[in-house]
Amino acid sequence: MLFISGGEIFLILFIVVMVFGADKIPEVARGLGKGMRVLKDATNDIKSEISKSAETHGIDTSVTKEIDQEIKKVKEGLDDFTGSVKRKL
Repeated sequence: MLFISGGEIFLILFIVVMVFGADKIPEVARGLGKGMRVLKDATNDIKSEISKSAETHGIDTSVTKEIDQEIKKVKEGLDDFTGSVKRKL
């Protein structure tokens, strides 16, 4: 989990309890969850607006999908290559 060990997680939780207090932690977590949800909704709205605008103006968005597919193929090839190199070391 993001290269964080159990001791580091415990230390972070201890600091959070000391700063906010045990009774405020659910409120803080709820606020963070709502904020993350609002951010996700905003990014999805922006994506849909860009897609609608591109379709309205006749911009071909299939090109980006093809580029994404090619990038994925290259990544897979690199992963296969680096995997064999890592195993030999």
